[in-house]
Amino acid sequence: MAKLRITCTHSPIGCSQDQRLTLKSMGLRKLNQSVVREDSKSLRGMILKVRHLVTIEEAS
Repeated sequence: MAKLRITCTHSPIGCSQDQRLTLKSMGLRKLNQSVVREDSKSLRGMILKVRHLVTIEEAS
């Protein structure tokens, strides 16, 4: 499967609690932190919810 590198580029301060919890469940705790995750439908849904806070790129 493809892998995605997700980087938190904006602070979740001022966002709703469910968006903060979504970032936390993806493993993003700090600003400019990156995680590599397997691409799946559930991950795409989480990314869609916080798309204004993260950047996504394909990881090899």
